[in-house]
Amino acid sequence: MKKYLPSVDLEKLGKILEIKEAYQRGDISLEEGRARIRKQVGKIRPYEIALAEQELKTIEEDECQKEDIQKMIELFDEVMDTSRPNLPLDHPIMCYYRENDEMRRLMLSIEDLVQYPIIKNQWIELYDQIAAFRTHLSRKQNQLYSILEQKGFDRPTTTMWLLDDFVRDEIRDAKKLIEEDKEEEFLAMQPTIVTDVRDLLQKEESVLYPTALAMITPEEFEQMRSGDYEIGFAWIDVEGFQNADKTVTQPTTVPDGFVSELSALLAKYELGGNDTDRVFDVTTGKLSLEQINLIYKHLPVDISYVDENELVRFYSDTNHRIFPRSKNVIGRDVKNCHPRTSVHLVEEIIAKFRSGEQDSVDFWINKPGVFIYIYYVAVRDAEGRFRGVLEMMQDCSRIRELQGSRTLLTWSNDTQVVKSKESQNRTSNDTSVTKEGSTIELSADTRLQDLLKNYPQLRKDLPSMNSAFKMLNSPLARIIIPKATIAMMSKRSGVSLDDILSMLKELIAKYKREK
Repeated sequence: MKKYLPSVDLEKLGKILEIKEAYQRGDISLEEGRARIRKQVGKIRPYEIALAEQELKTIEEDECQKEDIQKMIELFDEVMDTSRPNLPLDHPIMCYYRENDEMRRLMLSIEDLVQYPIIKNQWIELYDQIAAFRTHLSRKQNQLYSILEQKGFDRPTTTMWLLDDFVRDEIRDAKKLIEEDKEEEFLAMQPTIVTDVRDLLQKEESVLYPTALAMITPEEFEQMRSGDYEIGFAWIDVEGFQNADKTVTQPTTVPDGFVSELSALLAKYELGGNDTDRVFDVTTGKLSLEQINLIYKHLPVDISYVDENELVRFYSDTNHRIFPRSKNVIGRDVKNCHPRTSVHLVEEIIAKFRSGEQDSVDFWINKPGVFIYIYYVAVRDAEGRFRGVLEMMQDCSRIRELQGSRTLLTWSNDTQVVKSKESQNRTSNDTSVTKEGSTIELSADTRLQDLLKNYPQLRKDLPSMNSAFKMLNSPLARIIIPKATIAMMSKRSGVSLDDILSMLKELIAKYKREK
């Protein structure tokens, strides 16, 4: 970690840690602690605290959760700059700050609502908004932690991941209480949730983000953008990420004749040509690199590969990917890709695969309308040596619904389809809206995918109107949206077909007025 930071004094780091821990234990007062810092340490940069934790402290399971961040800030207030950096709004770190601002606003809403008699729908609506915080945590864990760990900054991120999951689970448990009408227990949790969320945000801003800015280069931040965009953002609008993974490469000047000589040499050993055109002898055929990549991209399953050294080496970048992946995961220790609470499962699977005791294990996720199957298999070479783990994940929802046999050629886009009962009997439910000259018919059979394509604002507004629609912003959305119709939305949400059609019509009319 040190080599990625400006020159640091290890003796100074030791004094920082010693004074900080003495103050947190209550051995010294705030005034005495500040006096010692002024005399023995002087000015402190936030990353020096992170480096002291990394280099000099023995890791504890829940140290991040136990640490009182407010006391630390009070202690270092006179000698450490914790002001917000001046960055463009779309900078990856600034996006975290902006999401923190929105989360603090939601915490203020909690403090406001607890003063009044409980109205269940108000609280559920608020917690539906708070649920987007998962996206903030997912991006931080898969993107920011990943690149910091590659630079040796892994102890603080590992312990902070525990706090991330602790806060996430608190929010989930509170939501469950209000849904089950356990109002007293729910209200009792609110002060704790507000405190814990603010503490987490303060830990991010006082140490994590400044350390990231000190260790990560502008070029690396630029490379992070495509992964950030793939995972998504909580509450905020971020422009300019669609082309973020396209970097401009400056041409390299080479001596005259060098290229032709190199090409001749490569051709002699059948290594010439563009990389994408080069043909490889695979076990049962010959494929170019382009063909290999196309095959992986079109597989009906998502694949990830971890090698024998427990490093993530590959994942298939399919359009139907169930859960997000980031390019920063490549080369990362697989244990650091999971929260500490589940690392023991990862270690057990790898240990049993490595020893030969087991060869495969599977899991599945069964939710209304969605069935996800996950299969892990040990990878072994011809001599039986352990070479890693292959994870395969597939949406099996449609497969589970198949009945009887199909032996005739039938295309999924056939125009002669059997109309649903709602479609055959609908009368007053029919309506239509126009978008840029085209008409979208609103009926029981209207596809959600078509609505979102023309009115992307619905993805944000529908979850705020009914919590059943929050899956539109979950990792499973890419599976659910192509299948869903308005009739399915009605069934899942409990909102009558007439009401949901009226609601959609009003929202679309509003979007038109706002244009």
